[in-house]
Amino acid sequence: MYSIIVVPPPTTEDEPARIQYRLAPGERLVFGRAVPEDGLRIGHDGVSRRAGEIAAHGTFWTLSNLCAHQTYVVENPEGAGEHIKVAPGRLDAPVPFEFSRIVLPAAGDLLPVEVWAPRHDYLRGEDGTDGEPTAPAFSVDRTKRYFAVLAALCEPRLRGAPHAPLPTMDQVVERLRPSWPAASRTSVQWNIDYLAVKLRLKPGPETAEPGPRLNGKKESLVSLALRFDLVREDDLVVLAAPSGRALR
Repeated sequence: MYSIIVVPPPTTEDEPARIQYRLAPGERLVFGRAVPEDGLRIGHDGVSRRAGEIAAHGTFWTLSNLCAHQTYVVENPEGAGEHIKVAPGRLDAPVPFEFSRIVLPAAGDLLPVEVWAPRHDYLRGEDGTDGEPTAPAFSVDRTKRYFAVLAALCEPRLRGAPHAPLPTMDQVVERLRPSWPAASRTSVQWNIDYLAVKLRLKPGPETAEPGPRLNGKKESLVSLALRFDLVREDDLVVLAAPSGRALR
């Protein structure tokens, strides 16, 4: 059973139908400018002859950087700028992302090699323990207006632009109008302040110590929400015009 799919950089020759390499657990794929026939050849003068090697495991993969001088970056296209760096000579660095993009610096170009790890294994059945349930780390209600505000803030980066600037207050208000016609700058700011307290980025008003001023409040909220999957792309449906049930 294949667990890893590797898609090489696009070229003018194979762009209409890019080749995919499918690896089963335990299999390896070497890539570079001059590799064996069963490897992934990348015909660019800026790529090392044996640039690296991908190894498939059950539900993840590892990357070996066989280049002597160049660091490789592995990006998570679905994350908010998430990435790892694999130093020259590093062997079998584990990559945790389901969808990944290896970025190969090549004489002024940045060549993307996509790696997909679609296989997931999950614990099945109850854990068999008694007692009180574990309290959730973050409690959010997707029917509330504060969640719609959070979704509007996260939307640009969830749409595939991990480094996109956050929307301005006016842009958030405009985006919320289909589901919340009465949205205003004041009401949106109130919900942002409420989220900062609810998600424990700043202490609540009932505490004796107010704590330091939280700079970059929107950036902190979006970073936390995307890092812990509090808002996913499927949740952006709350920004659409309501079909019978309005946000409260």
